[in-house]
Amino acid sequence: MRALVCNEYGPPEALAIEERPLPEPGPGQLAIEVRAAGVNFPDLLMIAGKYQVKTPPPFVPGAEAAGVVTAVGEGVSRYKPGDRVIAMPLDGAFAEACIAEEHSTVPMPDGFDFVTAAGFAITYFTTAHALVQSAELQPGETLLVLGAAGGVGSAAIDLGKAMGARVIAAASSDTKLAFARELGADDTINYTTDKLNDAVKALTDGNGADVVYDPVGGELAQAALRATAWHGRYLVIGFASGEIPALPANLALLKEASIVGVWWGTWAARDPAGQLDNMRFLAGLLAEGKIRPRVTESYAFDDFEAAFAAISDRRAQGKVVLSF
Repeated sequence: MRALVCNEYGPPEALAIEERPLPEPGPGQLAIEVRAAGVNFPDLLMIAGKYQVKTPPPFVPGAEAAGVVTAVGEGVSRYKPGDRVIAMPLDGAFAEACIAEEHSTVPMPDGFDFVTAAGFAITYFTTAHALVQSAELQPGETLLVLGAAGGVGSAAIDLGKAMGARVIAAASSDTKLAFARELGADDTINYTTDKLNDAVKALTDGNGADVVYDPVGGELAQAALRATAWHGRYLVIGFASGEIPALPANLALLKEASIVGVWWGTWAARDPAGQLDNMRFLAGLLAEGKIRPRVTESYAFDDFEAAFAAISDRRAQGKVVLSF
């Protein structure tokens, strides 16, 4: 099979497409013929050796795939060859075949094509955990979404609206904000030209946002925390800016605000029943047409550098996917 291999930590240009043996599933595992794979910001961190969990080279990156089960290992009961699935392997998705654990694999929703399915799991599962368990977002509350045009940001707009929130989308350009409005955002803020805290206060009669969803970090983080309402919840989703912020603790004290870290993968492994509840919740919203995942950029496997550039250059609107 062909696979995208990280032979040493570095930029995407250092990756190479190589021939590798087809992987064999072990106990509790599935072998999957990959039809499409989602490209996410953590993939950039993984191949650069900067992710929270480091995989020593050589390895095949990629943590999100949609495809067809070709074989199952001992003890697998929920899937059989021929099933269409979405898988979340720790790595290995950027290849024509990958191995995934049964517990980290879900059936592909009816009506999804492989490209849409490959862009669904990480963004929507992360966001569901963030808004349901971490923030306990309530109907009528105000949700501020930073990086609103990106993969998780667009999912947060979509799911926040479905949960009955008023959504304020914040992004770095008017083009991205136009996309956020298409997703259903009620109000928008260009944080390149406007002061984030002041703009949020102006839109909320001085109250601030009940929940802040922040996958950006960096210099925006402190302004976003200042923009929270009394008893607001500031969700730490990630650091797409490349900078991990240092937040003054007194900002949380003054509003009795909560700073909540969100790490969906670890939570799902610790609470599989909770993850199953979230999957059922999302499946219901999909069936009712209340959420609509959007893949805006799909690249052929051989064009992987362009796919990574869409993420690293912060041009992506919605989700980026590699197709096989």
